[in-house]
Amino acid sequence: MPDMSAHQALTQLVPLAAELDKNKVTPGVLGFVVFAVMALAVWALMKSMNRHMNRVDFEEAPEKPRPSSAPAKTAAQE
Repeated sequence: MPDMSAHQALTQLVPLAAELDKNKVTPGVLGFVVFAVMALAVWALMKSMNRHMNRVDFEEAPEKPRPSSAPAKTAAQE
């Protein structure tokens, strides 16, 4: 039985393969190379950014309490 289903699948896929247009534009090898170079560039940039961010030594100074001053007198209060 399994041989029949495999044979049947092959007979249905062969006509589909013959219908492929050989003039159809595809990315091809050049598209893969460009994509791979861009992926490597992004990886290198992220690695560099991570290295630079790890070098940053930033500690925020604690906020100093503001001196509580008496409210300013207004002309109406005088």
